[in-house]
Amino acid sequence: MSTLWTWAVQALLLFLTTEALGDLLDLCGSIDPEAPVVRRGSSLTAVCVLKETCMDSYRVSAEDIFWRTSHVAVPREQYTVLNRTASSVTLTNLSSLSTQLTCNIRTFGQIDQNVYGIRITSGLPPEKPKNLSCIVHEGKNMMCQWDPGWETYLETNFTLKSEWATEKFPDCGTKRASPTSCTVDYSPVFYVNIEVWVEAVNALGKATSDHINFDPVDRVKPLPPSNLSVSNSEELSSILKLTWVNSAIKLIGLKYSIQYRTAGASAWNQIPLEDTASTRYSFTVQDLRPFTEYVFRVRCMKEDGRGFWSDWSEEARGSTAEDRPSKAPSFWYKMESSTAHGYRTVQLVWKTLPPFEANGRILDYEVTLTKWKSRLQNYYTVNDTTLSVNLTNDRHRATLTARNRVGKSDVSVLTIPAHGFQASRPVRDLKAFPKDNMLWVEWTAPSEPVNKYVLEWCVLSDTLPCVLDWQQEAGTVHRTHLTGNLAESKCYLITVTPVYDDGPGTPESIKAYLKQAPPSKGPTVRTKKVGKNEAVLEWDQLPVDVQNGFIRNYTIFYKTNIGNETAVNVDSSHTEYTLSSLTSDTLYMVRMAAYTDEGGKDGPEFTFTTPKFAQGEIEAIVVPVCLAFLLVTLLGVLFCFNKRDLIKKHIWPNVPDPSKSHIAQWSPHTPPRHNFNSKDHMYSDGNLTDVSVVEIEANDQKPFPEDLKSLDLFKKEKASTEGHSSGIGGSSCMSSSRQSVCSGEEPEATRSAASAVQYSTVVHSGYRHQVPSVQVFSRSESTQPLLDSEERPEELQLADGGAGPVPRQQYFRQQCGQPGAGPDAPQFEWPEQVSPGGEDDSVRLKHQQVADLTPQACGAGQLKAFPEAPAADASEGPLARLGTVGVEAALDEGLPKSYLPQTVRRGGYVPQ
Repeated sequence: MSTLWTWAVQALLLFLTTEALGDLLDLCGSIDPEAPVVRRGSSLTAVCVLKETCMDSYRVSAEDIFWRTSHVAVPREQYTVLNRTASSVTLTNLSSLSTQLTCNIRTFGQIDQNVYGIRITSGLPPEKPKNLSCIVHEGKNMMCQWDPGWETYLETNFTLKSEWATEKFPDCGTKRASPTSCTVDYSPVFYVNIEVWVEAVNALGKATSDHINFDPVDRVKPLPPSNLSVSNSEELSSILKLTWVNSAIKLIGLKYSIQYRTAGASAWNQIPLEDTASTRYSFTVQDLRPFTEYVFRVRCMKEDGRGFWSDWSEEARGSTAEDRPSKAPSFWYKMESSTAHGYRTVQLVWKTLPPFEANGRILDYEVTLTKWKSRLQNYYTVNDTTLSVNLTNDRHRATLTARNRVGKSDVSVLTIPAHGFQASRPVRDLKAFPKDNMLWVEWTAPSEPVNKYVLEWCVLSDTLPCVLDWQQEAGTVHRTHLTGNLAESKCYLITVTPVYDDGPGTPESIKAYLKQAPPSKGPTVRTKKVGKNEAVLEWDQLPVDVQNGFIRNYTIFYKTNIGNETAVNVDSSHTEYTLSSLTSDTLYMVRMAAYTDEGGKDGPEFTFTTPKFAQGEIEAIVVPVCLAFLLVTLLGVLFCFNKRDLIKKHIWPNVPDPSKSHIAQWSPHTPPRHNFNSKDHMYSDGNLTDVSVVEIEANDQKPFPEDLKSLDLFKKEKASTEGHSSGIGGSSCMSSSRQSVCSGEEPEATRSAASAVQYSTVVHSGYRHQVPSVQVFSRSESTQPLLDSEERPEELQLADGGAGPVPRQQYFRQQCGQPGAGPDAPQFEWPEQVSPGGEDDSVRLKHQQVADLTPQACGAGQLKAFPEAPAADASEGPLARLGTVGVEAALDEGLPKSYLPQTVRRGGYVPQ
């Protein structure tokens, strides 16, 4: 603990001492060499020496020294302790241009301190300068340049030294450059040799170039000729004369270099050097174009070729004189229209001659027209380049000449064929291609001799008309380029027409581009037909204005929302394509790209959805199903038709029509028809109209005496009338809601729908809460068939065997007090009471009650009662029934009202 405290105190004292005295440790030692410069790849040994005072103060020695290069510790294997104050380090293969080396000590065993540091610079010594040469500028100075050699990576100084045999010139110093040069500012003396050399010096060494000796006149660069001028000759239009002033050197001969070009051109033409190999002050340039402006320049050098060419003189311009046009104009025609009476309009066109062919300013053009095999000529003088004339349908010969101030051009001849001329003999293998930013046309000449070729071209466009441009070529030419102002990305229709003695041949055409580009827009694709697993796509050809080149192919890209994109290449001649192997009920995204030789352009994206079912697939399912349903329906109809009686019997029972029912006769007597005035039409069939309803409730109360008395009277009436026929075929039958009771035993076949059937309504309920013990029936004649429930009463028997109260029913009572009632009035037939066997407590009607009711209701009417049925027959009935029937003629506000028989049994009918 005391040791750590001592170290902390000493470190604090060292820090305070360093802050107070500045770079104290720098005084504790030094490194030798101080600023070393070494050759790249060599070794260096440095020695660090500590001072005694520092060693005693910080208790260090040479053993505590360690080295670093650029903050990286040097391995101790490279250290050497020379004595207690000095330590050395050896660095090998120094390749870095600059390396920092520091000497360090560790004080108090843990604090590293820098004692001293140096920077090591590496490089190369200068190489011997080579290729020393000097140029003596006339009357100015001497400039020498040389090759400095390799890169030294060190600061290197070059010194140009020169001297005569008896005198030294001032040195010229310079730094390294490429090439390295130096200019000596003095005027050398000619015809006296001078010696020149170069010295190169840096920190690693010195190098000297070879010495050269020369006469300054052999290294001279003369001044360029001055005052250059150009003049023409009126006699000769193809020459120009140049004059100039030579340099001030009088003692040496010169030779010249003369160049010229036309105004506006960039390439120079060279006059042969042998024509100007001697000293002169003028020169005449020949074989120039008439009426053309030229630009000239001249330079000179020592005649023997030693030394250097002077700079070019200032340019001078001059124009040659005019001359007659050197070439006939290009001549062609266009057939505008055919007029009546054997005439036609022909437009003659020609090209203006270029300046180098016009050889002057064209004043006018002369045109002659001669009918074939005729000496009569028509002359025209035109200042324009077109002429429209009306010619006959015969063959004509046209000539054209251009005239300037000097004379006329050669004659250009054109044959205009007769009307109906059939052209033939076209060129073969016509080609067009771009090259060197020009559009070239090439063809194979026909087998017959051709006077000339006419090339016509225009820009194809969907919106603009085709404006023709043309040019003429000689008959020996089979390859040329178009001379007009051609634009890139435009489609040109090029036509080549051979011209023969008898007229033009068949033209041949081809399309070409000066330079293609990608289309301006892509094609728009749409669906023509979409199937379950395929889709037919169609598109329109791109307009020419947006193609920008020849469409080489189309590419269709399609994908689903989650699928990868698929590409299909389609030939450019197609306008539709079928995509196959698609997935049904799927959304597809489609786009299409058109490609030229320079790239492609995508069109807008289009989507479509494939159907879930293919065409006809739904029909293939629906049609058989519908046919099967129709077949089943037909079979069902046929079955129902064959079984109509059975179906009608179970579903639509034969319900009688009450409007056709008539109560014509009450057995055993038939009452007369009643005339109720306006009611006669309502009951035209003789239906009963005097019916009233009396309700009798079947209950456990005992009957009134009047009811029982009436019942006995009914029984007597039945006994007295038994054997009389009130029905069809002499049989007497009574129908109830449960069964039909017949007095005869005639077969069922005798009871037909055409016979009169007696209808009866069974009254189950008693009157005034009485329970009748007998069945009472009322009968009537009717031509309607019995109800199904009346024919099968066994279906309506109560399931409980007669237990419980009998439901309320109705019976009918005749109102006999009306006019017409008398002995022949309808008689009531009361059936016998059928009570269950063994039941002594059955309810019966009292005779007194019946006797009391009869005089009140019917007056002198008679009631006939049926004899009581045997007990044995009554016991066989499943359930006791009570029926009462009466006929009553009632009036409502003075008018008669009738009620037809009604049944209250479920499933019965209610006649209205």
